[in-house]
Amino acid sequence: MRDFERPGRSAVFATNGMCATSHPLAAQTAISILQAGGNAVDAAIGGAMVLNIAEPQMCGLGGDCFVLLKPAGEERVIGLNGSGRAPAGLDAAALRAKGWSTIPTESVEAATLPGAVDALCRLSADWGRLGLGPVLAPAIRYAREGVPVAPRVAFDWAEDGPRLADAARDFYLVNGAAPATGAIFRAPFQADVMERIARDGRAGFYDGPVAEDLVRSLRAIGGTHTLDDLAAVSCDYTDPVAGDYGGIELLEHPPNGQGATAILMLNILSEFDLASLDPLGADRLHLEAEAAKLAYDARNRFIADPDRTARLEHMLAPETARRLAALIDPDRAMPNPPTAAGAVHRDTVYITVVDRDLMAVSLIYSIYWGFGTGLASEKYGILFQNRGAGFSLEQGHPNEAAGGRRPMHTIIPGMLRKAGRVIMPFGVMGGAYQPTGHARFVSNMVTYGMDPQTAIDAPRAFANQDRLEMERGYGEEVRAALAAKGHRIAAPDGPLGGAQAIFIDREGGFLLGASDPRKDGIALGY
Repeated sequence: MRDFERPGRSAVFATNGMCATSHPLAAQTAISILQAGGNAVDAAIGGAMVLNIAEPQMCGLGGDCFVLLKPAGEERVIGLNGSGRAPAGLDAAALRAKGWSTIPTESVEAATLPGAVDALCRLSADWGRLGLGPVLAPAIRYAREGVPVAPRVAFDWAEDGPRLADAARDFYLVNGAAPATGAIFRAPFQADVMERIARDGRAGFYDGPVAEDLVRSLRAIGGTHTLDDLAAVSCDYTDPVAGDYGGIELLEHPPNGQGATAILMLNILSEFDLASLDPLGADRLHLEAEAAKLAYDARNRFIADPDRTARLEHMLAPETARRLAALIDPDRAMPNPPTAAGAVHRDTVYITVVDRDLMAVSLIYSIYWGFGTGLASEKYGILFQNRGAGFSLEQGHPNEAAGGRRPMHTIIPGMLRKAGRVIMPFGVMGGAYQPTGHARFVSNMVTYGMDPQTAIDAPRAFANQDRLEMERGYGEEVRAALAAKGHRIAAPDGPLGGAQAIFIDREGGFLLGASDPRKDGIALGY
């Protein structure tokens, strides 16, 4: 139980349905859809579309998504890969000939094709109950009437706004500046697009005027994207990858997502007696940082487009974790491994919904960096994501850029299962931080017995390339002890990630929702 004399928030309890996400209006929309007879899929899609308007720096119709779904009345978990591919004309050799070693984050070459709309339309058709019209209606209304800019959104908007260029500045800045907290942001152009999707499904986005606007705008700034590229976008159903940690099974979306990295981290940490260590102490944090270095190095070597991912079984094998754990010195930080292609970012939204029939959705949605490439289509103002910056330009690398390939993706939805039954959909936003966030959240609960809200609230740290970023929740004695082990301590640019979770208590007959105070969002039930 939390100390009610200290600042904090209680978990949310309900019996009929629950949503947890990073903006209150999206959570309220999801609950209203459940109350109107929709299921968890309907609610998650409706909430995600509101996030387009409420957090436009984080997600948008031009982005990608990944989904884990537990159907009602079943315990199997289905994955859906809604990540887009590079246009057919993308050529790594040509980029290397220009002298590039990485794909710039604000270049048209970084703009991969948007996969989220296709995936959400498929999800609605296959698993939803209401259809797209009623589900998208709240987001269309908010886009026309406007949404007050929330405090965390304003913080991110001000930081990311300078990345906007050309037409995007007209759509997402007010008199050349980021809107302040409380300012009303309207996006009637997106309302028009969502109305087309509500009426025509994926064809309303991937064909006709919207598709023409996307391709015309991309080609005007040097892109190779074609209408054929856009029409070929198609999501894929997948089988999750899994790993056991203390009797709890962690389910992650398979590559091209980086979820296997979180499983490897937990496998490495399982080789140590974490329970004997202070959960907020230097020794636990040191082991986590070292495990992250090793797991991320494996990620950078192996994870790519699903048909090019190398040695996934090796990455998930317990014996691999044992060998890597043996490399960790409890008293000394190891050198940092080579960095990945693409720079670190923290811009993502996440929504999870569980309905009264225990259908559970874990959905993560992003345009990668804040405002993606910083470029938008000229007519409708749809932001182009910069996922292509996640490709490698190293010749022969599994994640080497090429037309028709999907890049390694940072966004990862999660689920936990115990004794064959799903007990929690969850996600931890924050770009490259996400596998560390998953490992910390799960070990906070399983090893240290924290409830979901406490596990989310606890301070975080991240072994980010050549430094150990530590939130202000850690004391000076912990920082000093880690510095003595050889870590270069630094303050992060902002809070590390943001998490949401819903615990399904079948014996008690209730749902418990937890939401990260690092974001504007809430858990809401009925």
